[in-house]
Amino acid sequence: MFRKVVRQSKFRHVFGQPVKNDQCYEDIRVSRVTWDSTFCAVNPKFLAVIVEASGGGAFLVLPLSKTGRIDKAYPTVCGHTGPVLDIDWCPHNDEVIASGSEDCTVMVWQIPENGLVSPLTEPVVVLEGHTKRVGIVTWHPTARNVLLSAGCDNMVLIWNVGTAEELYRLDSLHPDLIYNVSWNRNGSLFCTACKDKSVRVIDPRRGTLVAEREKAHEGARPMRAIFLADGKVFTTGFSRMSERQLALWDPENFGEPMALQELDSSNGALLPFYDPDTNVVYVCGKGDSSIRYFEITDEPPYIHFLNTFTSKEPQRGMGSMPKRGLEVSKCEIARFYKLHERKCEPIVMTVPRKSDLFQDDLYPDTAGPEAALEAEEWVSGRDASPILISLREAYVPSKQRDLKVNRRNVLSDSRPAAAPGTSRPGPSMPAASTNITMPSGRLAGAGEAGKLEEVMQELQTLRALVREQGERIGRLEEQLSRIENGDA
Repeated sequence: MFRKVVRQSKFRHVFGQPVKNDQCYEDIRVSRVTWDSTFCAVNPKFLAVIVEASGGGAFLVLPLSKTGRIDKAYPTVCGHTGPVLDIDWCPHNDEVIASGSEDCTVMVWQIPENGLVSPLTEPVVVLEGHTKRVGIVTWHPTARNVLLSAGCDNMVLIWNVGTAEELYRLDSLHPDLIYNVSWNRNGSLFCTACKDKSVRVIDPRRGTLVAEREKAHEGARPMRAIFLADGKVFTTGFSRMSERQLALWDPENFGEPMALQELDSSNGALLPFYDPDTNVVYVCGKGDSSIRYFEITDEPPYIHFLNTFTSKEPQRGMGSMPKRGLEVSKCEIARFYKLHERKCEPIVMTVPRKSDLFQDDLYPDTAGPEAALEAEEWVSGRDASPILISLREAYVPSKQRDLKVNRRNVLSDSRPAAAPGTSRPGPSMPAASTNITMPSGRLAGAGEAGKLEEVMQELQTLRALVREQGERIGRLEEQLSRIENGDA
């Protein structure tokens, strides 16, 4: 008996493809600040990129349709007095974005519906509470107007943006620089990766440490930790020998990793992007020219390598499109916005499928733009999972070839009528469905009535013939597909 060596997965053949040059965003001066941020945030309406700015900090907000070369004079969001370090779109409003900066502030901006026509310098709200630069901003996944920020003062602050008030201040849980923060699926907990090599799971409302794993990765270089949909924690980091690693942890048993894989010995920090609908993690290294992707499953070895997308240019940063912004009719399961030194290049991840129909297995219901809770409800202790929406409405069938009908004049006298009783049996066809319109005066005589009877009989014959030919074509196609698949 032969053992099956290849694991079955519908994502095994996912392939990445950069878009054509005219669909890229050219001439963008991407920020050179030395901070391990993605520098890019994207949603179904806008692309935001942190850019170089003289005398302060700025980021560019472009409507997705504004591809091609971007004018140097294109307006930016430029209210910060220091370089912008991180940006994040609000999941419940596609026109609201938060930014954290070296000027120790967090600002929240409302972008005009059709994009910027002049520089935006006035934020909707300024959140002041950090004493050092703010390197991380991330919105709560299910509660409206709840924003988390983390700074180089080793503090995590949680804000109610609607009232501009500080809800929680967690200033004693991290002894060193926080590398990243990730909420869990319903926003009841978040996990952090810290410079002291520890991964912590924290309850923000109680201000308590739920679980902690020291030396999750033993290397000194930056690491990342993200929550998965089932509550597991996925981390990227470095070994003691400076080899890049991936690990999967169960926060209820943080002693040993469920899985640990070594990738290579490059030195760029690994940025993980997670799709909770498909359980696929995409790992992009800063300075790499590749995106690796892995499927997370319930059975060992838990982390399954799928494939690698490779290009020539290294990436300065990366943005990931939410699921509701993808083209489901093209079986697109992810889209990344890769930052080069002077441009942003979308990369489309596709599952090859022959069928043009909506693929239910690739697109389960996904988190929609509606908030499940108000900020006050979340503060009072309530939790709620994201409100899911179906992507079936976003499905647009691919353009079919035009049906060409060769019309012939069925009323022509020169054409012999089919003899009674010789026509092929076919479905009866009511006169109303034939769409033949005639002036009522012409049906006055019995001769005209007889002519109409002949026409109806001939239409029945033609309809039966078409149906027969359709069945024959179907049988031939079935035989052909069996031959192609090697079944015949």
